[in-house]
Amino acid sequence: MRKLILVIVVCLLLATACSPRDYLTRRLATALIAGSDAFATPQQFWLRTGLVSNKEYTSPEYLVLQRRGWISATNAPCPAELTPPPCWDVTLTPLGVDAFHDFTKSGDAGKQSFTVPIARRELIAIIGISKNDNLADVEFSWQWVPTSEVGSALSAGNLQYKSSVGLKKYDDGWRLIDATGAKTNQTLEEALKNAAPTT
Repeated sequence: MRKLILVIVVCLLLATACSPRDYLTRRLATALIAGSDAFATPQQFWLRTGLVSNKEYTSPEYLVLQRRGWISATNAPCPAELTPPPCWDVTLTPLGVDAFHDFTKSGDAGKQSFTVPIARRELIAIIGISKNDNLADVEFSWQWVPTSEVGSALSAGNLQYKSSVGLKKYDDGWRLIDATGAKTNQTLEEALKNAAPTT
């Protein structure tokens, strides 16, 4: 009886010595991906007012801003560095000032350009995990979720992406492969840049 109790105690001690990070599960992969800085980086839109080229003014983003009534423009002569002509002098309308108010700091009113965070990534699901010794590839799906009215206007709604990222098992558990580490597997930043839309 004592031997049985001793065996049970030893097994319990060995089981508690293992960290939850020692086993690559879908739950751990979700936590590692969603908690990383690369995944948390928001999608940004660079809004420029003042003189812009015709190419920029007719871009899909600026066309959306025009349709929403957030910007207006008048034809203007092009300086030498802006091509192709014609050029446009873009200003925020009163509706645009309201829409972009949260993204400009006091004192930025005279600035000609500023960044606007428009969406954040949302992890939808872990599709699969392929392990080979202390390396693994995790395939997952994700989408952009608008973070504001501007984001809702500029983001392609409900488009899902599929990415794959490399993980490596260290002595303290599984970690995402760092961009500065070995290039045997894809980093999360590379995975997000190389994401393919799902159908």
